[in-house]
Amino acid sequence: MTDAEVSSFLAEERTVTCATAGPRGWPHLMPLWYVTRRSPSSDGPRLWSWTYAASQKVRNLERDARATLQVEAGEEYQQLRGVMLECEVVIHRDVETVAALGQEIFRRYASPRPQAPASELPAEVTAMVDKQAVKRVGLEFVELRRASWDHRKLGGSY
Repeated sequence: MTDAEVSSFLAEERTVTCATAGPRGWPHLMPLWYVTRRSPSSDGPRLWSWTYAASQKVRNLERDARATLQVEAGEEYQQLRGVMLECEVVIHRDVETVAALGQEIFRRYASPRPQAPASELPAEVTAMVDKQAVKRVGLEFVELRRASWDHRKLGGSY
């Protein structure tokens, strides 16, 4: 995929699978909701997510700040497409940063595809996100390497 196609694809999809190195060396795979933000160092998007600070994936990232992300779509072989990102992960612990990220994520998921994110959250959702933020961290995935595929471009010849 081109950079523009990757940006569009990541904006369309909703779940990223995050692989970290588990305590016994095995890959630890977990789904995450995410938002994309403009990267200060490239033209492409940077994925951000949040999760509980005590989660296994955070413990893994504290030990080894590398993660591989995969976003994929398609049911039949000729429709498969996706993006795999090898990343270094920055863990953000500042409660204000984490709360703002949580609100951004909830605004995105409050609207069905392909609608734009909600401009505001109901007050009770904002309060819930703010309450959760003290137990969570923000994960900023800094892309180092990318692979992408789009079987729709193969025109039926494999």
